[in-house]
Amino acid sequence: MSASRYTFLGPEGTFTEAALRTLPEAATRELTPMVSVPAALDAVRSGDAAAALVPIENSVEGGVTATLDELATGEPLMIYREVLLPIAFALLVRPGTALTDVKTVTGHPVAQPQVRNWLAANLPSAQWESAASNADGARLVQEGRYDAAFAGEFAAPRYALKPLVTDIHDAHNAATRFVLVGRPARPAARTGADKTSVVIWLGDDHPGALLELLQEYAARGVNLMRIESRPTGEGIGRYCFSVDCEGHIADRRVGEALMGLKRICPNVRFLGSYPRAGVSPEQVQPLRHGTSDSEFTVASDWLNRCIDGRA
Repeated sequence: MSASRYTFLGPEGTFTEAALRTLPEAATRELTPMVSVPAALDAVRSGDAAAALVPIENSVEGGVTATLDELATGEPLMIYREVLLPIAFALLVRPGTALTDVKTVTGHPVAQPQVRNWLAANLPSAQWESAASNADGARLVQEGRYDAAFAGEFAAPRYALKPLVTDIHDAHNAATRFVLVGRPARPAARTGADKTSVVIWLGDDHPGALLELLQEYAARGVNLMRIESRPTGEGIGRYCFSVDCEGHIADRRVGEALMGLKRICPNVRFLGSYPRAGVSPEQVQPLRHGTSDSEFTVASDWLNRCIDGRA
């Protein structure tokens, strides 16, 4: 395995690269752009890279389906870290292009909902064509395929383009969440401000099946941060669920919730416990009464005394 190599969704100049470069270890790694999320993750699976940074969730568009599906299928991988990056777009054009010259625009499909209102107000007649990534859209503009691309302003010098308009976003405080993914190993020690991710398959479709899944978390006071259904490919109505919850697998409440899920679901894929980006332990809301590790221990000791006739 190449311990010095990290892959990311390329080409150069993507928001994914910008997010990756916020990690301290990125300064000492070989950073290799890949043409797609599956390609970035397959490099990790094959041992050609130690880790990959890929987008998983956008505050406007929701989950990044390519990443969710790749983590749910194939050889297992684990999330070790997350990065939150504020997102604002620039309209990149070839030098000499005016706004009135822009008839065709391009960008990643996830970018379009984030600039739809701006497009309608400023370029109502422009034709949108999707690109593999925002940076790839910039490359296509450089080659003359399109008049303009929505990408990060930092991508302009890489592709000899000019930012015609900057700070474009329909939703203020828009952000994308990225995850650093590697091969399965022991999770990092808990920090007190952690997140645990899993993929869950229901055993059969019956009334209350999803409620039973959720009750495993609720009964133990585990707060869900995200739940998203994805088709399994086995037919209409067959879904798995990608779930993020607060806490670490080493927390008693989280560990017991996962054991409960494993009892009732045919397949549960653990995707990792890792620190929450931008959150300190002091910012985590207090646990509900009866859900701390010490309270689980007291209850377990009481049960053992009952079994031993010492209650």
